[in-house]
Amino acid sequence: MVSDKLKIASSDSPSWRIRGSAIITQKDLLCRSVTSEQLLVIVGGGAAGVYAAIRSKHVAPSLDVLVIEKGKPLSKVKISGGGRCNVTNGSCVEKMTLVENYPRGSKELRGSFFDVHGPLDTISWFSQHGVELKTEEDGRVFPVSNSSSTVIDCLLHEAKRKGVTLQIGKVVTKASVDANGKFLLQVEKRSIDSVEYVEADFLLIATGSSRQGYTIAIQLGHSIIDPAPSLFTFKIADAQLADLSGVTFPRVKAKLKLQNSSRTIPQFSQVGPMLVTHWGLSGPVILRLSAWGARDLAESDYKGTLFVDFVPDIHIEDVKHTLIQHKEKLAKQKMINSLPLRFGLVRRFWRYLLEREGLDGEILWSSFSNSSLHSLALLLKQCTFPIVGKGQFKDEFVTAGGVPLSEISLSTMESRLQPRLFFAGEVLNVDGVTGGFNFQNAWSGGYIAGTSIGLASIASAKIPT
Repeated sequence: MVSDKLKIASSDSPSWRIRGSAIITQKDLLCRSVTSEQLLVIVGGGAAGVYAAIRSKHVAPSLDVLVIEKGKPLSKVKISGGGRCNVTNGSCVEKMTLVENYPRGSKELRGSFFDVHGPLDTISWFSQHGVELKTEEDGRVFPVSNSSSTVIDCLLHEAKRKGVTLQIGKVVTKASVDANGKFLLQVEKRSIDSVEYVEADFLLIATGSSRQGYTIAIQLGHSIIDPAPSLFTFKIADAQLADLSGVTFPRVKAKLKLQNSSRTIPQFSQVGPMLVTHWGLSGPVILRLSAWGARDLAESDYKGTLFVDFVPDIHIEDVKHTLIQHKEKLAKQKMINSLPLRFGLVRRFWRYLLEREGLDGEILWSSFSNSSLHSLALLLKQCTFPIVGKGQFKDEFVTAGGVPLSEISLSTMESRLQPRLFFAGEVLNVDGVTGGFNFQNAWSGGYIAGTSIGLASIASAKIPT
């Protein structure tokens, strides 16, 4: 069992302990297994780690699986999607469409990664394990319960049923490999000032964007691409915009231009819903821009310009024509009280546009000059907002960066540098845009890693000693 492979050495314990025939010393920082079972240690109890644990036990029931989590298991699952948990995306089930939603990893994921376990497989797995799902209009998949607890309860129940051991409140601080290829892990639980030493046959790092995972990866010979935030909102330097907090736009076209970058990147132009906040701009279109521009934005110190087309489906000449017609028909009405319904704008935003153009909303449409009309049309089609920083966002736990994909095999999730070392989830240099894509990366990577480890365990158990 796992307990036979884990020895405890706290500050008030003797310098050695004996269990069975094994003598363990703090000096050696080593524990030797006294059982024949193989042990998989998973560092990280998030989506990828727990999913991998369940899969590895399914493939190899005799494999001991220990998940070590420093906080609460599946904590990101709990808060994702506003507490509803955006499990995956049901609109992007074809691989070539799916991979276009990963700013980091889109090229590498074109292989067999999603063929092994894609969105439809994820939907099927949760459905078979009692979680009823629904697909919303934008493709996001949520539990019918609209509660992330449904997903968490399912995963933890299945892990327990399979015999996975979960230990929380612990951090793996050191990792090395002995002459036999086994992993020697130092585990700390600072709340009671204790140190534990674990010897593992397989090691899976699934720590998300935690520095714990990066530290272990470096100790075991891997490099790290410096992490940078992804999926965040834009702080905008516009005092008048703050008065529009809460206003939403169902469909805008937004283009990002950065001060320190002259590159033309197609993904720096996005179409979708946008939301005004008390500090700037948010919503899916902004989050997608932040994901694709994560690296460039960091290098530009989050300074740049956002160009927004508030009527992307109407040509500029048609915008002008609509304004002219409105002027002719409602010449005796005040501009602030009458706006073209075709544009679908709320009155608060219409007032903002007039003020931004220096127009008095109390004037009549008949007094609206042609030059001002053309300027207002241009403002609707290309309104600029100065980006001065990165805002906070409730889902801002996604990062660009981590272990380079070139250092692992995506067909198995095993390290190319260290045998029996595996990775899954956001610890790798993979991240997706908002919409369930980051969780799909976790499910796919966890499934592949769990399968590979389970098969490797079975194969090695058959080798005569």
